[in-house]
Amino acid sequence: MRLALCQINATVGDIPGNLARIRDGIVRARDAQAELALFPELALTGYPPEDLLLREHFLADAASALAELAAEAQGIVAVVGFPERAAEGVHNAAAVLADGSLHAVYRKLDLPNYGVFDEQRYFRAGSCGAVLELGAERVGLTICEDMWTPGPPASDEANAGARLLVNISASPYYAGKGDERERMFAQRARENVACVAFCGLVGGQDELVFDGRSCAIDHTGRTLARAAQFEEELLICELDLAAAAAARLRDAGQRPAAKTTSASVAVFGHVPSHSQGPAASSQATPSSAGAQPPRGMATNSLREPIASPEQEVYAALRLGLHDYVTKNGFEHVVLGLSGGIDSALVACLAADALGPENVSCAVMPSQHSSQGTQADARMLAKALRIDCEELPIEPLMDAYAQALSAHLQGRPPGLTEENLQARIRGNLLMALSNEHRWLVLTTGNKSEMSVGYSTLYGDLAGGFAVIKDVPKTLVYELCRWRNSPQGTAYGEAQTPIPISIIERAPSAELRPDQRDEDSLPPYPLLDRILQGYIEQDLSREQLLAQGLPADAVDLALRLVDLAEYKRRQAPPGIKVTTRAFGRDRRMPITNRYRG
Repeated sequence: MRLALCQINATVGDIPGNLARIRDGIVRARDAQAELALFPELALTGYPPEDLLLREHFLADAASALAELAAEAQGIVAVVGFPERAAEGVHNAAAVLADGSLHAVYRKLDLPNYGVFDEQRYFRAGSCGAVLELGAERVGLTICEDMWTPGPPASDEANAGARLLVNISASPYYAGKGDERERMFAQRARENVACVAFCGLVGGQDELVFDGRSCAIDHTGRTLARAAQFEEELLICELDLAAAAAARLRDAGQRPAAKTTSASVAVFGHVPSHSQGPAASSQATPSSAGAQPPRGMATNSLREPIASPEQEVYAALRLGLHDYVTKNGFEHVVLGLSGGIDSALVACLAADALGPENVSCAVMPSQHSSQGTQADARMLAKALRIDCEELPIEPLMDAYAQALSAHLQGRPPGLTEENLQARIRGNLLMALSNEHRWLVLTTGNKSEMSVGYSTLYGDLAGGFAVIKDVPKTLVYELCRWRNSPQGTAYGEAQTPIPISIIERAPSAELRPDQRDEDSLPPYPLLDRILQGYIEQDLSREQLLAQGLPADAVDLALRLVDLAEYKRRQAPPGIKVTTRAFGRDRRMPITNRYRG
């Protein structure tokens, strides 16, 4: 069977735009002589639509778009994700389009309600698995979570005769997710002695990034074709379903189950295969087939996984930033450039994602800013070729001190003065945003967000927190990677970050000789504690059992718990770890439980 995996970058709520992308994919898949074209979960509306699903007119518009698309589905069978408004509620569904009509609808069975998912808030679950009779073959239909665990519906569909199990998905990214997912699908292929085809969503949507990496896997668990990560692509692949059938016939373990479970699967009536002749060899390439494929298409391509964790996370952040800015109608961004490691990384990401001509930075020195950090900030801006504004804040600090003199007299400068500096800088950046319609990028990392090492209405002020879910130790690794020859491929500037930025001890520079480690455990230690407490829900005792020092654990846990109110007021940022703040980790602000 010749299959088209159409991983598209859908935008939530842009039904006309998503429709155009799907229509284009169908045309190109048909031109490539594919018999079956797959599109991602909820491709028609984007994922996740959240409370848009509570609007009848939104669901009606999606239904109208699907009807328009179905009428154009000629000469090919397409499976498209959409929200189905049924009499009993709304279903996360897959439409089977064939011969100019809506041939059948499969309804997702397993509705995730953990982490970033809220599907049980919106959807009703389907009742059983389903197979589509396509030509002489049976194809099992699943949506995302349906295949994340062994067993039904995939096992029921395989036992009902499906030699190909397809999965359309919107699978949010975190570091390493692509490898995990592909290994999981390989296991499902071996369990069910069936080929597996996965079509994933790609693109940024608020805090989430979808990495694509669609793939086709044979019945032995071998990956036959793989699309790119973080890019739209139409992947054409050839599957030998006869080999799966022969292997299943020889597998005695498949026989008893097949007799008892096939009745639990819906069978969608026969649609003819639109194969244009004998399938090409599974080793075929565009050149050996005699012609180059249409634009954006890869045939039997096995794209190599992204080589390193740093490259993968950088690519995710770059895509998430690009899509957040462009999908929300912004053309230009601005950030405060301090000469520190965090703002250096955000500046690189912004220039690489949007082009240096669409990025401005502001250098805002105070009396505590060192000459070294200021020089590094200007050097970085020059290397990236981004516009750099000079906005000294010392005169504004003097004005604040005079206005508050009755309250500040008689004691040495302290936290109030430190936070005033951060808030003045936040005010200046927001003024630039108002005046020029620039989006302000904040520069706080996950380690700082975790322990509240940030200023409300100061460095937390802005529209998008690019590295909000990036631990401090990973910030350093990403900066070193961006300075490497491999990192140069992601942007125009070569080794843009001065080495002194990477080697300098981290400091907020809000008081003389300030160092982050004056207030916090060293970041390598702190990040180990935070990973256990935030991402794994480990208790104080479990952390101590790992050999972590009690004083550092107690301090970190106390600061994390106290900072929840700050995190609630922070801008959205890109999820790259297994558990991000916001929609992923949800803790009460008023909370007396400790540890």
